[in-house]
Amino acid sequence: LPPRHMDSVVEIVAALESTDAGFAGTVPELARALGGCSTPGCRAVLGEPPRVPPAPPTLTRGQWLLFTQLLRHDAAAPERSAVLAPDGSTVTLGPLFAGVEVGLKRAAGWPTPTSEPPVDALYAVTVAEALGTSFLLARGADGNRTTLGPGGCWDDVDNPQNYTLLGPPSPMPDAMANGAMDGVLLGAQLAREPVLLADLLRGYYGTGNGTEKGRPPSSYRRRDFGALTGAGKLEEEVAAMLRVLRVLPPTQELLEDVGPEEVVAIARQAAREFTEVYVECPAIIPRCMWGARPYRGTPRPLTLPLDSVYIHHTFIPSVPCRTFPACAQAMRAMQRFHQDTRGWDDIGYSFVVGSDGYLYQGRGWHWVGAHTKGYNSKGYGVGYVGDFSATLPDPDTIALVRDGLLPCAVRTGRLHHNYTLRGHRQLGHTDCPGNSLFQEIETWRGFE
Repeated sequence: LPPRHMDSVVEIVAALESTDAGFAGTVPELARALGGCSTPGCRAVLGEPPRVPPAPPTLTRGQWLLFTQLLRHDAAAPERSAVLAPDGSTVTLGPLFAGVEVGLKRAAGWPTPTSEPPVDALYAVTVAEALGTSFLLARGADGNRTTLGPGGCWDDVDNPQNYTLLGPPSPMPDAMANGAMDGVLLGAQLAREPVLLADLLRGYYGTGNGTEKGRPPSSYRRRDFGALTGAGKLEEEVAAMLRVLRVLPPTQELLEDVGPEEVVAIARQAAREFTEVYVECPAIIPRCMWGARPYRGTPRPLTLPLDSVYIHHTFIPSVPCRTFPACAQAMRAMQRFHQDTRGWDDIGYSFVVGSDGYLYQGRGWHWVGAHTKGYNSKGYGVGYVGDFSATLPDPDTIALVRDGLLPCAVRTGRLHHNYTLRGHRQLGHTDCPGNSLFQEIETWRGFE
């Protein structure tokens, strides 16, 4: 089969759009025919799916098989419907195409489907049903049931075929959250300005040569979804969707003993936690995605919450990395240097900051690093890729740590709320993190 990469999906969509391909509807309607919108709420909003057509002549057998596999919804194995995007994130296609279909229908003057209570179709088919169902199923499960996540890793980022989850799946794994946010953003964009879907996807994900120009719009999905939606809107739509599910035969039983106040409480918790995890906290690329070697020996656990954060720049590589392949390569080079030349057990930093919109997991939240001699067990070491002696990281790369990682670490109990923040030079004989970056962090909360 072609790689399970967004490039492959864009090629399939372009081929389908180049001809009627023997299918009367749009590409999103074909996606729905193949199972991309098979849940009770999605069917209630968009209608029963069309019949599956024969394989379109414009697609190779491999392309048709891949497209069919990616749209077949399997709640027990959500990882099978995921693809790798050029920015290193993973996206489920079902909610993406459902959101796109709502946008196209709105642009064509679609009369909003009437449901009781009324729902916003764009949110209903992307995020509200899966999110509401996830938190509904978790009630009374003694807190043992996963409600969001997990992420996962691909077997080969150059030729992705198998995606493995890093834990038991919830009804809203990371890939589905990404697909849902993308479905909302692209659906809203199409409703305003309809364009060919292949062009829309190519521009948004930066497929083909797009990623060489810097960050694709998909790397801003958390910021853009948060700006468009807001926690209040999300809560409202999850509550409305739960009320719809109450009257649909397949889901009536689930909500039989859930009163109106509890529906509101479930929706509030679901919206708050989704916003915390997928909007306010930055995305972190796990070790298995950047190609980390194993840790040597046995890592020492940190005692959380920690009191301190130490800011570094890598100096070498001296140039900021602006794409997932470049940042992953920088991570591998630093780990090689730290293990083979310095003789350390692993890459020294807790987290590394790319200029591609993502944080990269080094030692991570739970293990002692090798970043600030004498202080490694007292705080997290956060390193910016690049030499920031004379220039600053991009404003949004600064904000990724200052406004994203640090408040998130406090909220999740990994960092004390009254933490102290220092530059590496304050604790050792070094110019790190460079004069420009040091002057910048002097203005941050917690700097001492």
